[in-house]
Amino acid sequence: MKAAKYGSTTFVVMLMACSGSMPENGPPPTEMDLRSTTPEEITRRVPQFENEHVEVWKSIIMPNQPLTMHRHDNPRALIALTGGTLRVVNQDGDAHDMTWEAGSAYWLEADPPGELHGDVNEGAEPVEVIVVQLKGIGTGGS
Repeated sequence: MKAAKYGSTTFVVMLMACSGSMPENGPPPTEMDLRSTTPEEITRRVPQFENEHVEVWKSIIMPNQPLTMHRHDNPRALIALTGGTLRVVNQDGDAHDMTWEAGSAYWLEADPPGELHGDVNEGAEPVEVIVVQLKGIGTGGS
């Protein structure tokens, strides 16, 4: 996945994307671990807005709580609310890091056909981004 950086003031609308692999510093949380946490402590995607042109959500990726494997069939803009680095791992185990700067916006193309990925926050603080995904550009999906 290649990202182009834009200043947040130049972006009005648009955004991003998790892992089935195990983080280096321990296993992902179990269902019991997640039940004992408050909603503010769980990695999650929070819908913000949707119409026929875009789907917008806020992703909050907690440390060592990867997003589930998923794909983006359409291009999207990502606006980093907090800075941080995510390890992006595909279904074959190939991985690369993507670093987001708070207040900056990034453009991400659609994922390659058939490729799934997961995002892992190996840092100490949550990473929060707003994703604005276009509709009707690629093959559909989220």
